Amino acid sequence: MAGPDRRTCDGRQLRWLFTAGLAWLEQNQALVDSLNVFPVPDGDTGKNMVLTLRSANEHVKSGTTRQAGEVGARVAHGALMGARGNSGVILSQLLAGFAGSICGIQHFDAQQMNHAWRAAVDRAYRAVTEPVEGTILTVARETGVALAQSVQVEGEEDLVVLLETMVAAAQVSLLHTPELLPVLRKAGVVDSGGQGLVCILEGMLRMAQGQPVLATEASTSRDEQGWQHALEPEDEEGYGYDVQFLMHGESMDVKTIHDGIDALGWSTLVVGDERLIKVHVHVHDPGQPISYAIDHCGWLNDVVVENMQEQYLQYLEQRMDGDEDEEVTEAGDVGVIAVAAGAGLAHLFREELGAAQVIAGGQSMNPSARDFVDAMERLPQKAFVLLPNNSNILLAAQQAADLADGRDVRVVPSRSIPQGIEAMLHRPMNMQELESGVAAMEAALGEVVSASLTTATRDAGIDGLAVSAGQYIGLVDGCLCVASDALEDALVELVQKALHNDGELVTLYYGEQVDSQRAEALASSLEESLEDVEVELVRGDQPLYPFLVSVE
Repeated sequence: MAGPDRRTCDGRQLRWLFTAGLAWLEQNQALVDSLNVFPVPDGDTGKNMVLTLRSANEHVKSGTTRQAGEVGARVAHGALMGARGNSGVILSQLLAGFAGSICGIQHFDAQQMNHAWRAAVDRAYRAVTEPVEGTILTVARETGVALAQSVQVEGEEDLVVLLETMVAAAQVSLLHTPELLPVLRKAGVVDSGGQGLVCILEGMLRMAQGQPVLATEASTSRDEQGWQHALEPEDEEGYGYDVQFLMHGESMDVKTIHDGIDALGWSTLVVGDERLIKVHVHVHDPGQPISYAIDHCGWLNDVVVENMQEQYLQYLEQRMDGDEDEEVTEAGDVGVIAVAAGAGLAHLFREELGAAQVIAGGQSMNPSARDFVDAMERLPQKAFVLLPNNSNILLAAQQAADLADGRDVRVVPSRSIPQGIEAMLHRPMNMQELESGVAAMEAALGEVVSASLTTATRDAGIDGLAVSAGQYIGLVDGCLCVASDALEDALVELVQKALHNDGELVTLYYGEQVDSQRAEALASSLEESLEDVEVELVRGDQPLYPFLVSVE
């Protein structure tokens, strides 16, 4: 695509384009991640797309072939196996559709590029059971419309000019996504997956035009290490401590205290009035903000200090030792492979509910299709049920089922841990029960209400609910409905909304940042506040979410 003849693209040039698209996406990963609709700490669209494209790049970076069709096939295979999250799966389907169209050809021209993009969009739409407009799908489709207009109507043959057309169309389409998807409009953001696709196309165009894409070592990292690289703290001293407390006093100056606390750390939140101030800050020395607060108020309470670096290291150990921890249960005919984050939840699925294997993952780290395939290859069964237990892992599980040659694989579309647990109670024990068992598992998904409690990462206003960074926020079946400065208040309100005047059993799965004594106290207090409702407490150890809640 360089030089006087820019009307064709061979395999070597195509490989450069993919590498440039990845590099530019990596530079903009934080932007893509920040566009998550809800201000939850597991907004990871950018990370999922980066890891998916890294897997694709890994399959071609050392190759020497100049055949475009072969490069496309390698990219597609790497992306399909490494796809993470819904956005990553859709991206992998786009790449697979494009590759299928140029299969076997040495180089492609404008007409073939147009046909290949149309095939990419068609395959991506088919991969989604209920395609939603205002997403990456819309951006890809409307980009294709502009490309087709330029090629078929205007007769453009210069591939660089066509890339310019595609980038411009993608950018315009992205800006209109909030008009098509009300939840984006309410949150005041564009679609994160669409933004990721725009970044990839921009990177390709920058390379074709001779502009820098700021490629880093991360762009050539192995996919297996991608999750670890993505989680590495930027500060050489590590993640530090998360410190939260309430300041009580008289005539306190909120702005002065904010400035004083902010000078000590980062991710600062200081809100309140002259008599009560809520403080949240990340620091390397937790004693500093506490001492500062004591000097500027009457007294403190509700003090919480969490070692984020220790949590990070524990998560790394869990992920890296995952194969040793994933013990295989009694073989049987049908194996259930479930996804869960946290030692407590993994033990529950494996030891108490009988999952053949548990893949470490969930919020903040979505397993790839390859993770599911590898798990099946380590097990003796020929039939499997996959439980993604997260809406953003569902497409990867479905893709893994398509890639699992010679095995009968069913995906039960569990979108939360409570749904997955309920489904496990109806799992098939043998091949004779496979059909009826899967049907029973799917039916069980509707028997529970799922809720979750986490901490807001930014200020937001959604569906009339004002949220401040650092507040505890609660979601019921994916809908944001609770925001509170106090953990106990947030939990009580969340459970009350999840009950909907119905339900007899509430199960609380407490996360790694909540110690058992505090969890027990909160559960007892909650049960006392509810009439005719039993409250059960289960150790989950999940990261990021102090409580996952199931209501039956």
